[in-house]
Amino acid sequence: MDSWRRTWWSVWTANFVTSAGIQSFLPFFPSLLEGLGLTDRVEIAVWAGVLYGAAPLSAAVMSPLWGSLGDRYGRKLMVLRSLLAITVFVGLMAFATAPWQVLVLRLLQGTFSGFIAPSATLVSVAAPASEQGRIAGSLQTAMAAGSVLGPLLGGIAALSAGVSSVFLGVAAAALASLILVWRFAHEDPAHRRGSEGRASVAKAVRDARRDFGELWANPRLRAGLGIVFWAAFALGATSPILELHVRDLVAGGPEGAAVWTSVLFSASALVNLLAMPAWGRHGDRVGHGRALASSALAAAFALAAQALPFYAALLVARIVFGAALAGSAACSFGLAAAETPVGRRGGAFGIVFSARTLAAAVAAPLGGWLAGRLGVPVVLLLCAALLGLAARGFLTLQRRPSARNAAGG
Repeated sequence: MDSWRRTWWSVWTANFVTSAGIQSFLPFFPSLLEGLGLTDRVEIAVWAGVLYGAAPLSAAVMSPLWGSLGDRYGRKLMVLRSLLAITVFVGLMAFATAPWQVLVLRLLQGTFSGFIAPSATLVSVAAPASEQGRIAGSLQTAMAAGSVLGPLLGGIAALSAGVSSVFLGVAAAALASLILVWRFAHEDPAHRRGSEGRASVAKAVRDARRDFGELWANPRLRAGLGIVFWAAFALGATSPILELHVRDLVAGGPEGAAVWTSVLFSASALVNLLAMPAWGRHGDRVGHGRALASSALAAAFALAAQALPFYAALLVARIVFGAALAGSAACSFGLAAAETPVGRRGGAFGIVFSARTLAAAVAAPLGGWLAGRLGVPVVLLLCAALLGLAARGFLTLQRRPSARNAAGG
């Protein structure tokens, strides 16, 4: 087996296992908080939201720094660092005795354990240029498959052995993934940028800031990040309030709405999973920028259609939205790879990941606040407009030469 294929296989497996592990405990923060002594429903809801968003927020801040460090000191090292952090901080959640302790551990988890960007970079720099979209799509597929399976496994484990057992199981799975990547993944040191002079935290931060400034100066990458952000924002802002929309469209009370809402999520997740490899291959053929813009336009139309006052229209539109959103996940990393040289790819992937996680951290509370004042259909239409404008902004740059090609990179 080729070295890059062995690297891809080990990282794909680690991504699947780790994604399933992370998703296995996210739905059960209310049960965890009840076990820690909270009884007020409003207090539990507030704490659950804070715990849910804490890790994405700290990951969004730190991911560009880790990406820049990976470019200099090794992407494989960054993957191992992230898996070790999940092993330690998620494992310690099993022994927390107060909500603030879980919050601290979630913040540390996000700070040190972002594994999507470094794993994608590790495989990307090793794989042939013609395989970038397919590889990016396959890694996102691993994440999506883990997200589908994780809550089910977590529910079974929590029911049979308690929520603490879920945390310990995730820690064990992350440790196994660490060993797998350490043993089978390979990185060519020639793909690193090197670190001139004495290494220090201050120098690493300065280097990361300089990398961010240079990458941000690329208008195509900057416009692509706008699509990534608003696509993730649309998903995060609408998903928590979708059940309220369903209640307005179907009869049967909250119980019936819950069933029909679960159908929406399951159907959308399944289609998203199946569509990711196709979007990656499409990006390889027509260009990841064009594919990214196409996926955003399709997602914007699907969001607008979800505002229609019919459940059937909502179901079809949500399925289309899930399929279209797969393009953002698969093609965003492909665009970053196309627009940056190998020596800066980790930083670029880190920025892409930060855009997604930052959107996820702020979208849910803002979407809920807007829905309470303006209604769910207005939130759907607003998200559609923002995503459509981001796609149009990118399309205005399509005829401009790539910054990397213009520089002869």
